[in-house]
Amino acid sequence: MTDATKDKGLLDATQAALAAEHAAVYGYGVVGGRVGSAGRAEANAAYTAHLARRDALRRAVRALGGTPKAAAAAYDLPFPVTDRDSAVRLAARLEEKVADVYSDLVRAATGDARSDAAAALSDAAVRAARWRGSGVAFPGLAERA
Repeated sequence: MTDATKDKGLLDATQAALAAEHAAVYGYGVVGGRVGSAGRAEANAAYTAHLARRDALRRAVRALGGTPKAAAAAYDLPFPVTDRDSAVRLAARLEEKVADVYSDLVRAATGDARSDAAAALSDAAVRAARWRGSGVAFPGLAERA
């Protein structure tokens, strides 16, 4: 594999993680409105974490010579979010999707970028387990099965 191919793979994986973070930020706007007072603090903390990761990924894309993908005006939700239970399911699904793309970024990156991606994957897996009430053996990989 050439250095150019590696760099393209890293840029693509970073852009994919950025796109997932954009979607998570949007999704947590929906979650926060439906999760109720008991889950609002956790939803707000996740929203803030995804904003920070999104901003870091924008900087990473620029550092790799790319132009960060912009967020969409809106995102299709996988199901209607009408109450607390569906908001909790959406939060878990968002975190699973984020973990999925970070597993690709872990594979594509090296050094500090790989460490950052692994930390992001771990954070998403922990949040998914909290929302879902249980964990998975290999976060970021199990969702692909």
